[in-house]
Amino acid sequence: MSISLTKRNFLYQITLLTLIAGWVGAGILHYLLPGHYFGGYPFIPVYFFLFGLFEISMFDACRKHAPQKMLLLYMAMKVMKMLLSVILLVVYCFAVREEAKLFLLTFILYYIVYLIYETWFFFTYEVGKKQKKEKNFFPFRAETGKFSRRYRSKRKR
Repeated sequence: MSISLTKRNFLYQITLLTLIAGWVGAGILHYLLPGHYFGGYPFIPVYFFLFGLFEISMFDACRKHAPQKMLLLYMAMKVMKMLLSVILLVVYCFAVREEAKLFLLTFILYYIVYLIYETWFFFTYEVGKKQKKEKNFFPFRAETGKFSRRYRSKRKR
């Protein structure tokens, strides 16, 4: 089973983001805000990492089987992530009331960081795909001042 370049890049980058954000967040909570580190903290980066794995797997399958539905899938994944996050926050806050406020703030910060990263990643993917499509579609090459071979062969027929 081969892995696409896009999926490999996403997995590498989200792993790096999770490790850096996890260690920085733990360091801040443990050293800069002593006494504020809470037991549920490690589950926050793990949650976002696992959801990222699920997300890229869904996008990879969609890219192969229904590429015209990518935007719809992107929006559905964001709604699903938001609903699942709200459910997780409510359950955690009812289960562990004394750490609820700090958990909410930490979770929201992670949510925003991962939302920005995922939006940037998929935006650059779509821009790259569009540029590649336009380059292959547009028959006139400005750099050479000539029409592409494919277009010239079609014009002669």
